[in-house]
Amino acid sequence: MTPFGEHLRKLRDERGVTQKDMARAIGISPAYLSALEHGKRGQPSWPMQQRIVGFLNIIWDEAEELQRLAQLSDPKVSVNTADLSSQATLTANLFSRNIGSLSEADLINIQTAIETRLASKNRA
Repeated sequence: MTPFGEHLRKLRDERGVTQKDMARAIGISPAYLSALEHGKRGQPSWPMQQRIVGFLNIIWDEAEELQRLAQLSDPKVSVNTADLSSQATLTANLFSRNIGSLSEADLINIQTAIETRLASKNRA
């Protein structure tokens, strides 16, 4: 599942809307909507995001969050370390090969460490 798919499912469930009804309303198949929610499809296009936002009738902040999550929801990530250090290449490969064996707590700790570092770097 992707962050976008998880959030989309939550929003749809909160409104009591079935996949079939939502899919019909935004002009896609229920299978495609299910694939989006389960992370089997890549990032939805901007027009698709707009149809989802319109259908769910969500406010600006919520719409921006859904769009932010869409940008972070590519299930087939590729990391190009060609111009980076050997340590960056080693870390990227180690993470890629072992992500499936990490716990949710491990992943949250890694995410938090990265976000904390980026926030302190942006403040400087």
